[in-house]
Amino acid sequence: RIVLADDNRDSAESLALILELEGHEVTVALDGSAALIELERIRPDVGLLDIGMPGLSGYDVARRVRERFQFPVVLVAITGWGQASDKARAAEAGFDHHCTK
Repeated sequence: RIVLADDNRDSAESLALILELEGHEVTVALDGSAALIELERIRPDVGLLDIGMPGLSGYDVARRVRERFQFPVVLVAITGWGQASDKARAAEAGFDHHCTK
């Protein structure tokens, strides 16, 4: 099970379709607040989070997941921000992996 959060609807739906074709169950959230709700509701194995979402950023979501939730989830930053400082910030926020779009 995967929760995929990205404020770009086309990007989110395209990636979700690819993941579903590979046999994954994917739930899409279009902002950080919705992502947090879906992460708690579904308790997925993986959370794929865009960093630059309005409202709660991917960093905010990752921090809250690590602070509040007790279930194991692999968090992956899926972002256009790929500098070393971005990767360090993602790790500090609680992401397990960083993938630059």
